[in-house]
Amino acid sequence: MTTSQPSRSTQPSQRFIGKTVLVTGAGTGFGAEIAVRAAQEGADVAVHYRGSLAGAEATVERITALGRKAFAVQADIAEHGQITRMADEVWSRFGRLDVAVNNVGDVARAQMSWRDITEESIDHVLAVDVKGTLLCTHEFGARMLEQEGGGTIVNIGSTVVARGSARAPQYAAAKYGIIGLTKSYAHAFAPAVRVNVFAPGFIETPATLGRDDWQNGRGDQLRKLTPMGRIPGPEELAGAALFLATEDAHHITGGFLIADGGYNMIGA
Repeated sequence: MTTSQPSRSTQPSQRFIGKTVLVTGAGTGFGAEIAVRAAQEGADVAVHYRGSLAGAEATVERITALGRKAFAVQADIAEHGQITRMADEVWSRFGRLDVAVNNVGDVARAQMSWRDITEESIDHVLAVDVKGTLLCTHEFGARMLEQEGGGTIVNIGSTVVARGSARAPQYAAAKYGIIGLTKSYAHAFAPAVRVNVFAPGFIETPATLGRDDWQNGRGDQLRKLTPMGRIPGPEELAGAALFLATEDAHHITGGFLIADGGYNMIGA
């Protein structure tokens, strides 16, 4: 059973007044909450989706209800041509892009054991998580370099890199790849464009809460192993992910920020 949420300010800081933000995979889950949080903090937001138009439109409605501009943009990020088209649309609509949050990733959720791995799953996870994130970082960052003031990119990673995944090795491999490409582009784009990784631990999204293993004891077990005593919902971590895109993080690039309630306790 989930413990009660700690008290926190009901009014988010206004860290993105006058800024434009793109969030990939923003139709549902963590991406949707990042997009809405950016709008709550003053941003106009491009809401990317691949297949769930209804989800993207719902996110757009949440954002426009806050008085911010938003639109949905479709693309399969495993294809460079579609990323280029998406970037064209974002720059055409907004004139610039200040923040890109590359949230899309395939966690091989349906796979319950390493024994069930398939070549098709390996190819798909690496194509979306590594190739897709790399191409988005490449395309958005190259365009940000050409605009006044540069920009910032946040790639969504995972703490799976700290412990590996016996369940889905292809997912752990992909998230390691995101660290490598992030550090590479942080070097390439500095100082005008910062590139960082935000690595959440477990998040109780609707998809996670619906899993049989989560309902049959895994969720309770992980809460006991987490020093903070609970597993957060996606809306609780959205502000932390966006921190890396703020002026307070102006001297952070090539970084890896963990938010896992102390579950992994990695570091020097």
